[in-house]
Amino acid sequence: MTLPLEVVEELSDTSLAPPWQTVVWNDPVNLMSYVARVFREYFGYSADRAEQLMLAVHHRGHAVVAEGAREQMELHVQAMHDYGLWATVRKGER
Repeated sequence: MTLPLEVVEELSDTSLAPPWQTVVWNDPVNLMSYVARVFREYFGYSADRAEQLMLAVHHRGHAVVAEGAREQMELHVQAMHDYGLWATVRKGER
């Protein structure tokens, strides 16, 4: 099957689109150890990677914890909210 040129160009444009990001923000409520544990449990990060991300949240105020399709990032944000963390979705950069 051959796709019309318009469809091929449209598919190419979406493949070049920047990924979406799940951003976790610092808050005055959750302990740093809890945030690192959430990153290990939910995302499957190693203890070292979870610690790095948690420290970024703590010191810089936020960290990008995942990148990908918008729908998946929205699911991650909902999961972070379920864990009691403050998270948002934003468009990434290329």
